Amino acid sequence: MKITVVAVGRLKERFLKDGIAEYSKRLSRFCELKLIEVQDEQAPDSLSGAQEGQIKRKEADRIESKLKEGTFLIVLDVKGMRKTSEEFATTLQGCFNAGRSNITFVIGGSLGLDTELVRRADLTISLSDMTFPHQLTRLILLEQLFRAFKIIHGETYHK
Repeated sequence: MKITVVAVGRLKERFLKDGIAEYSKRLSRFCELKLIEVQDEQAPDSLSGAQEGQIKRKEADRIESKLKEGTFLIVLDVKGMRKTSEEFATTLQGCFNAGRSNITFVIGGSLGLDTELVRRADLTISLSDMTFPHQLTRLILLEQLFRAFKIIHGETYHK
């Protein structure tokens, strides 16, 4: 199984890098994990709707250049479906059972994702009703992936 995470922006905080490294190591026994960062666009504090759309489109173009043909595309978006950890595990298992062993998750930048990219996705999920910094979302996603694989394999994991 191949899991790719494409995220906008570069991680700077050491604690996030350490956490991502730890969960990447834990996930290595379940899947081949690839983390890809694409450059974010600088966004001034006050943007018109058109300017915001242009920034999201530029970031989406960079994301789309990293997507492999035939991957099952899952985007993280605040308007996406909310799933429990068990439901998330079931979704992943369903992909694997259907022969979709190449899954790509996309995490947008501070402004979110371009509408066309969200429409293109096979699945849109939200990790929470709360808002998280997009850099922290990477760590949360990897932890949930690890938890899902533990559930799929019938292994215990703290609750």
